[in-house]
Amino acid sequence: MAALALPQRVCVVGMGGLGCPASLGLALAGVPHLTLVDYDVVERSNLHRQPWHHEPDVGRLKVASAAEKLARTFPLLGVDALATPLTALNAAALLSGHDVVVDGTDGADTKFLLSDTCKRLGIPLIHGGVLRFEGLAFRIEPGGPCLRCLFETPPVDAPSCAQAGVFGAMAGLVGGLQARLALTPNERPAEAWLHVLDAGASPRRVRLRQRADCRVCVQERAA
Repeated sequence: MAALALPQRVCVVGMGGLGCPASLGLALAGVPHLTLVDYDVVERSNLHRQPWHHEPDVGRLKVASAAEKLARTFPLLGVDALATPLTALNAAALLSGHDVVVDGTDGADTKFLLSDTCKRLGIPLIHGGVLRFEGLAFRIEPGGPCLRCLFETPPVDAPSCAQAGVFGAMAGLVGGLQARLALTPNERPAEAWLHVLDAGASPRRVRLRQRADCRVCVQERAA
């Protein structure tokens, strides 16, 4: 198994059901600095699966709520809270300078933007997703498979968590797994393990390799 690596600066994009447990796991592991990126506000329907947010936080920016709790719980942790949407125009600037990025977003287009940008910047990305009672996660590294190697293009009309619902405990499991993957490089840089979680079945892993026709990975190899 690859040696444990403690990144110094981690960017967590999305402070909801995945980003909250992921940031907690990273802080507990001793990561000294976290950058939190989200422009959404806390809603009452979030509270069952987003542990940094409580009833008095309803209506507050999620990054403000999460940064406050993290700073209170981990006084030595450096936290930057950026209340801004991630877009094609600002993604490179927001993510640059970090050792690892954690995807805690809810939306296929943003997830593909994160994968493409991190590939271009050479920054490992921890992809994660959860819907209803199922979740998945894998670590995207330079030279290894990316999100387009798995799905090629964003799915059409894919429901969001808000639309389809999420089992709160599953979000916590996937977010915690993302924190672990952020600390552990892939055993083989050219491969990755897709972790698949299902509340009604045993966890499983699927080996991933780059697609020969993945345009992002083709550009990476040519660079």
